Amino acid sequence: MAEENYTRITEFIFIGLKYHPRLQVLLFLLFLLIYLITMTGNLGMIILIRLDSRLHTPMYFFLSHLSFVDICFSSVFGPKMLTDFFEERKVISFLGCALQLWFFGFFVATECLLLASMAYDRYVAICNPLLYSVVMSQRLCVQLVAGPYVVGLVNTVTHTTNAFRHPFCGHNVINHFFCDMSPLLSLVCADIWISKLLLFIFAGAVLGVSSLTIIISYFYILLAILRIRSTEGRRKAFSTCSSHITAVSIFYGTLFFIYVRPQSIFSLELNKMVSVFYTAVIPMLNPLIYSLRNKEVKDAMHRTISRRMFCMKI
Repeated sequence: MAEENYTRITEFIFIGLKYHPRLQVLLFLLFLLIYLITMTGNLGMIILIRLDSRLHTPMYFFLSHLSFVDICFSSVFGPKMLTDFFEERKVISFLGCALQLWFFGFFVATECLLLASMAYDRYVAICNPLLYSVVMSQRLCVQLVAGPYVVGLVNTVTHTTNAFRHPFCGHNVINHFFCDMSPLLSLVCADIWISKLLLFIFAGAVLGVSSLTIIISYFYILLAILRIRSTEGRRKAFSTCSSHITAVSIFYGTLFFIYVRPQSIFSLELNKMVSVFYTAVIPMLNPLIYSLRNKEVKDAMHRTISRRMFCMKI
């Protein structure tokens, strides 16, 4: 079929989430609260790490970048999702859809690899504590942060270019609340096996390398902890990585549920609900996990608040 026979798409329409009309305002307020907590929690984490000199360590350097990624990632979907609650037609422009897919691919890949960098940091801290400051030099920390951003950029440029170089058949209704790759490719009027192959290769490489790094790191961490004779020593060693384990389990568990299992097992509506979890809820949970389960962060918060109250009294 000639290219001119295709209808040019200028916008896409989201089907969005299914809910009872009476719940519209309640759901809007709930997601607004989640978004505000996400922004406040992650921005607060970045400011706290910057203000407290005791948190100027590789672990919190990585955590500040994780908070930055969560702020950006949540902002890709949050404002649009909130406005769509009161829209009859949940419309996004062609360019807006491309940008949403671009930033989605960029921040997901970046967060995966940042969590892997944090796992390596915990491995060095527990398995080689005497060499920690030497191994985790400033140069290596910058490389372990820059690498995820570079790979995320290559990943998203490849996926977005491949998705939008195909012609669309005039169908512009996306059965989702954002421009995800799978529902978008279902609208394409062309053979997309190359795009699906590239998606599988790049997504598989990012998930495979990052998850393998985390698994190997924690395998050696577990061996090191088991060699510690005192119960108190084991508890302290485990507490240094418990927050990271929790964050990794939630994030990777959700991604594997959506993208690794066979698509026919669960309904599209359940997929969308799980997608809400990793686009809205997980960015909110990360600062809460690291603040509530981390003694150093809680102590830093108390010191910062005490300093501010003292300055106000003066």
